[in-house]
Amino acid sequence: MTPNEARDIADAGFAHIAGDAELVGALLAQSGSDVAGLRAMAGRPEFAVFVLDFLLELDQRVLDFAQAAQIAPQRVQMARAVLGGGDPW
Repeated sequence: MTPNEARDIADAGFAHIAGDAELVGALLAQSGSDVAGLRAMAGRPEFAVFVLDFLLELDQRVLDFAQAAQIAPQRVQMARAVLGGGDPW
């Protein structure tokens, strides 16, 4: 997986989160920010890692996102490893 592919997965993950009010609320709570702050964070390179970590925090989040994005759930972990370390498996 290339860094561009990993960022694409993170971008798709953020779009998935943005489409679900419950996930948006959880992401805001985890970030400790408001919507404006989250928008500002979204422009920073480390935001992709934050999004992937958020999705990977709960198995059901990963499974729901992977199904919506039509990717294997393992690709989310692979993307996280490519963008910021961690176990690629």
